[in-house]
This record gives sequence, structure tokens and C-alpha cells, in this order.
Amino acid sequence: MVDWEGPLSEAYERATAYLQGLPERRVGPRASSKDLHERLGGPLPSGPTDPRDVVVRLAEGVEDGLLPSGSGRFFGFVFGGATPASLAADWLTTAWDQNAGLYAASPAAAVVEDVTAGWLVELFGLPRGTSVGFVTGAQMANFTGLAAARHEVLQRAGWDVERDGLIGAPPIRVLAGAERHDTIDRALRFLGLGTSCIVPIAVDEQGRMRPDALAEALADDGPQIVCAQVGNVNTGAIDPMTEICELAQQAWVHVDAAFGLWAAVSSQLSGLVDGIELADSWATDAHKWLNVPYDSGLVLCAHPEAHRAAMSIRAAYLIQDENGERDPLDFNPEFSRRARGIPVYAAIRALGRTGIAEIVDRCHAMAQRFAGILAANDVRVLNDVVLNQVLVRFGDDDALTRRVVAEVQEEGTCWMSGTTWQGRAAMRISVSNWTTGPADIDRAAETVLAVLRKVS
Repeated sequence: MVDWEGPLSEAYERATAYLQGLPERRVGPRASSKDLHERLGGPLPSGPTDPRDVVVRLAEGVEDGLLPSGSGRFFGFVFGGATPASLAADWLTTAWDQNAGLYAASPAAAVVEDVTAGWLVELFGLPRGTSVGFVTGAQMANFTGLAAARHEVLQRAGWDVERDGLIGAPPIRVLAGAERHDTIDRALRFLGLGTSCIVPIAVDEQGRMRPDALAEALADDGPQIVCAQVGNVNTGAIDPMTEICELAQQAWVHVDAAFGLWAAVSSQLSGLVDGIELADSWATDAHKWLNVPYDSGLVLCAHPEAHRAAMSIRAAYLIQDENGERDPLDFNPEFSRRARGIPVYAAIRALGRTGIAEIVDRCHAMAQRFAGILAANDVRVLNDVVLNQVLVRFGDDDALTRRVVAEVQEEGTCWMSGTTWQGRAAMRISVSNWTTGPADIDRAAETVLAVLRKVS
């Protein structure tokens, strides 16, 4: 008989201890790359090892090299954590080991995704019938949304890109804000369009696309895609969606909304994303503000046929379109994949609309609290704190700002990353974790100020 209990109980005990220890754990890795290689490396195993011993050695080997991004005092990279229901569902997803590419391969996984897709469309206030693909993250969500856009704008120009490729195709212009996220450029490279197709659109001081600049750049004819942004990665700023969509009615409007789309769930913040429902496709992450485990991205498309045309595939050996059921591979670029819709389902089921809104509203309030404490101590806040991003600079010295960032990371009470904003060094504070509260903010802010006093 296979011993499942030994390794799984060991993993459960260690995982539970890790999660329960997060509130007081040092927020940062303690081991160097050399340390980790020494603990985890060695010659290729020549034979079997007891599974429980493998779990023990792995857990002990990585312990000091983990970046505790699930901590309420982790403010780096717009990472979320994992809620109990979503984490438990993720464990079950792994245990069930379903291939979620086809309905025939896992009816349960396909139906869970179908139900969850409907909930997401309703949560975000998007048009009825919007299609949803469950992908790895915002990179592949942007890729998939832009693939649907590529299909549609070339089809309107009389070109079948899925059949004929891009050689000889009408050129596509992609109008994107000068402060767009790099995943847009990378997606265009993956799609064979290249970054030279981008027409950069001027932005305001917060990084929002300027409608007047977009109006000047739009052409009268030819395939065009407009890439808007809901949640600038540095400032959290949101492009004026209604104006953009009204100007770009002859183009396809794709929205990179990796974290900002979740503002639509909040009655307090939903006004910031007015007009988002007028766009054609949207990319967002569930592993950010919904706080489900990695990897969990979402692509939504108001034109399901374009979405399906860009992604779907048919093969004689596959069992597809069984009784009209939805096959997930029609809406994402993967063939075989884990059933990543299950943790999203669990998170929404556990939190409901009000629970999700509470996380978003609290993170927004905590970001404002962080900014307020720092500003009251003569730290320059560079952005309007409209969502969960706080951008600060220490004096007029890039070196000082970078040193404060590095020293805070090394100190271990909290963790936030550095960035460059408008040519100057800055500290970027992202409040995205479902557990973050006032005590976390106060403790982290005092640490930043103490480090600043030390290095100044």
C-alpha cells in the first residue's frame, strides 16, 4: 500500500507552522544563494528516498531562502497572499490532479471554471456573455487578450491571421501609454507583432494616458489596438476609460488591469473604473487582490468568438464540444494544465462580494495610512494614493532612496521594492495582502523612518 499519510502529514504540519508564524516572521530571506545550493544540491540521487524524508529535507533546505510574501508586512511587487479557503482548495486541486484542458478530461474542473467565469463577469460589471480564460498570470492574460485583438482587427481588414500568419498582413498599430507595463511589450513580441508597432501615448504626471494625445495618434483607417491601463504599477493611477473607449470606437481596446480591475468590486472605489465595461478585453490577476495562491491570471473578452478563434484548436484524438459543454482550452494558450479555476471559485465562495470589497477597501485605506505617516515625517509622497500603491522618495538623492530601500529589506521587519519613476529613484509600497491591518502599517512605517534616520 502506498504511504500517502507520511509525506502529506509532514507537509501539512510544516505548512501550517509556516503560515501561523507569518505574523512574526522576518519579512525577507536569510540564506544566500551559496547557502541554498549547499543545502539543496549535491549529486544526482542514485536511488529512491523515503517520500517523508524528501519533504523534510526540502522544507528544511528552503526555509531560510523563502521570501514571506504572505506576510501582512510584505509590500513588494503587488503580491497578494492566500486566503484559507483558496489555499485549501489549491491543495485539493493538486491532490485531484485534474487536467483542466477539456470538459471530457475533467467535467468538474470545467464546470467550476464556467460557474466562476460567470461570477467574475458579474463582479467586474462587464457585459453579459463575456468569455473568461484562466491563465498563469497577467503576462499570459495580456498575451491572450491581445491575441484576440490581433485576430479581430485583422479579420476586419480581410486577413485570416490564424491561417496565413503575419507575413503580408496589414500592419497593426498598438497605441499604448508611455507608462504601460512591460508585459504589454513582451506579449506583442510573443505575438509576432514586435515592439516597433507601439505608438507611445503621452501620460500625465500620475502616469494616466492623456485622451488628447490618444485622439491625435488615432488613425482614420487600418488595424488598431489601444492598450489602456487600470492600475499603474508605480502609482496605481487609472486611465480615463470612458474617454478612451469613446475615442477608440473603431479600434480594439484592451485593458491591462492586473490589480486595478478589482476596484470595480468596491462601492467606494468603483467610480474610478467607470467606462471599463466599454472595452473589448481585460487582463487581471487573481493572485493579487483576490489573494489566491500562484499561479492565477484571468483574461476576459467581450467578443467570445474572437477569443475562441485566437486560442482554440481541434484534433481528432480529443473529445471536444461534448454536449455543448465549455472546453477551457478554447480560451487560454495551454493544452494541459492544472485546474486553477478551483482556488478562484473557493475564494469567491468564501468571501462573497462584500468580503472581496472589504479587502480592496482596507488595502486602500492602509495605503493611505502609510502615505500619511510618511508624509507627516517629511517624506515626499510622489503619487495620489488612489488604490494600493504608495510611491515615496527620500530627499533629492537617488543614492539615499536606494540605500533606504536596501536597508529596510535587510532589516527584515517589512519588505518593499525600489523603482524608477520619471527618471528618479523611489520606494514602491504595494498594500495587497488580505491580512494587512493598522498595526502592520504602523510598525512598517516606523521601521522605514528609523532606517531613514540611521542612514541620513
